[in-house]
Amino acid sequence: MMQKETSKYAARCAPKTGSSSALSILVADDHLVYRMGIRSLLSSEPGMKVVGEASDGVTAIELYRKLQPDVMLLDLRMPHKGGIGVVQTIRAEFPEARILIVTSYQTEEEIYQVLQAGALGYILKDMGREMLIEAMLSVKAGVRWVSPTIQKQFAERSLREPLTARELEVMRLLARGLTNREIASVFSISENTVKNHVNRLLAKLDVTDRTEAVALCLVRGIVDLEDL
Repeated sequence: MMQKETSKYAARCAPKTGSSSALSILVADDHLVYRMGIRSLLSSEPGMKVVGEASDGVTAIELYRKLQPDVMLLDLRMPHKGGIGVVQTIRAEFPEARILIVTSYQTEEEIYQVLQAGALGYILKDMGREMLIEAMLSVKAGVRWVSPTIQKQFAERSLREPLTARELEVMRLLARGLTNREIASVFSISENTVKNHVNRLLAKLDVTDRTEAVALCLVRGIVDLEDL
């Protein structure tokens, strides 16, 4: 999956003889220092050019529409519009968009959702230059690129029965500490209906009580602390 010698991937990304074209790259990340680092790193690579930078999700979408780069490097958690929403919006308008997630996060649910949304790759920021370049080239070619660890998480998540939209809403309220009666009041439903939702949640998550369910959902990224 990863080329070990710089010359190999440099040769692959270099423009063909007689062509002035280069691999155009849009970098979307809310950390200025990271964007500067990526621009500096890629500026030394033959046949690659950073054509734009975005510091939030909305700007990322606007710049993609304007520039239509060969590859977009996108952080998963962005201000104004998160990475999953950015991928969904861009892929709806540009089905052939090549998007590589470059992030510090690897919660199971976020990985699953962003790959399902249409991102072609998922790589962590602490990976080396060779791996980043290899991932970019694979994504540009339309080939999915994820690390073995993330592949395993994605495969395991795909095998489990997903929570319904209402079950997710109930899960978030459980995480906030609401009782069945309080949840019933929020949705204007009976306590018995809430109890049924909770029982199905526990069964799908393969846990015995709501405390364990909340802990598991936080670890997997099904519930985000920022939402609590």
